[in-house]
Amino acid sequence: MRTTASRVGLLSGPYALATIGMIAIVGVAAFQNLAMTTIMPVISHDLDGETLYALAFAAPLAAGVPGMVLAGNWSDRAGGRVVAWVSAALFAVGTAVVMLAPTMEVFLAGRLIEGFGAGAIDVVLYVLVARIFPADLHGPVFAGFAAAWVVPALIGPALAGIVTDLWNWHWVFAGALVIAVGAFTLLVPTLGRLHAPPVAVRPPWQRVRIGWSVAAAASVLLLNVAPDLPPWGMVAAVLVGLVGTWFALRPLLPAGTFRAAAGLPSVVLLRGLVAASFFGSEAYVPFLLQAEHDLSASAAGLALTVAALSWAASSWAHGRLGEQRLTARRTFGAGLALVLVSLLTALAVATLDLSWWVLVAGWFVGGAGMGAIYPRASMLTLRFSGEGDDGFASSALTIADAAGTVVGLAVTGLLFTATGGADGAVSFPLVFAAMVCFALLAVAAVRRLGPVPAPTTAGSSPRGADAG
Repeated sequence: MRTTASRVGLLSGPYALATIGMIAIVGVAAFQNLAMTTIMPVISHDLDGETLYALAFAAPLAAGVPGMVLAGNWSDRAGGRVVAWVSAALFAVGTAVVMLAPTMEVFLAGRLIEGFGAGAIDVVLYVLVARIFPADLHGPVFAGFAAAWVVPALIGPALAGIVTDLWNWHWVFAGALVIAVGAFTLLVPTLGRLHAPPVAVRPPWQRVRIGWSVAAAASVLLLNVAPDLPPWGMVAAVLVGLVGTWFALRPLLPAGTFRAAAGLPSVVLLRGLVAASFFGSEAYVPFLLQAEHDLSASAAGLALTVAALSWAASSWAHGRLGEQRLTARRTFGAGLALVLVSLLTALAVATLDLSWWVLVAGWFVGGAGMGAIYPRASMLTLRFSGEGDDGFASSALTIADAAGTVVGLAVTGLLFTATGGADGAVSFPLVFAAMVCFALLAVAAVRRLGPVPAPTTAGSSPRGADAG
């Protein structure tokens, strides 16, 4: 049974190693993400794969969807230890394939394997938080996850750019692989605490959900390969991909997600829409700075650095303020306002040819908004779920993250390619304008949140609610 949070913190005896291990894992993911976004323009040019630019980001996220569903179901059945080992091995193998890729096709294959493992690891981390930490420490844990981006944000983009400029991009992934192995080693002792539940209460294998997750991954990948097809093929791929994504995601998410039903469904939908708007845009921020402002890969990564820093600072402030001073509605409202400012700033820079510093400043503001939204959405996900279905709720949230991002990338990829790519006069403006629309949909989802349960101690049912 979990202990209460009174007089204990994240680095107290029973939580110290778990905290350090999980934050190290998140730090590896942060480095990989920031490095990839910084050097992807160079990779796409080197491997002659500019038309597959968005797919390089979407592929691991799409593959992560079945990884998340399988990991959620498997964790509820087996506790999570074996899930962590298998997913870590897949992530390592995928990273090795990416590191050695001689062609864009091999690079994408590695990203798919890597993404499946990363998606499963994400769910394991949420399960660790739900089953090991008391409810009062959930906020600080998620703030710690955001803080784990600080060091990678400070050195990741610049380091990836410098390594690429001096040697080549292959060495960036070699370094990421070494760091990943070290980080997982720190987590190993904690995994033994994820015991399997008694046989009588283990949920069955959810084969139908797993099948739908594979269909969802295929559908969103179809959306992202559409720009590389002839006109009629592109139209067909978009229509089939959109319908397939909608049908396949419905069984994977809480009932009522697509109509923003109160409670967990609206939280999950909000996360997906915010992920689509911010990350669908962020993939093109370094691209814009390199293509239109002639910045090097390392200099263009500055936008990612400042956003990650403001994200971490905002998440830390969120954890310090507490729920009484900053309700869910206020948190989401303020966060979305900041994200909209960043997207509108990017749109202005792309349209009016403003200084690149304006875009960097705007992305700093957007990072602060994401730093407020993400930890609160994670807290509410665990709050709205019980101990028996925290695996499902955690996988639903991470699926919304991944699916939202992939759909955002598909939309931006279609618009960018259809209007001429980096050489098109309206390509970058259309990318950011479309993502503003996604952010506005997220604003509407917040209005459907409903009452929020108050924090509870382990083993008790939610009682009471704040005003949201």
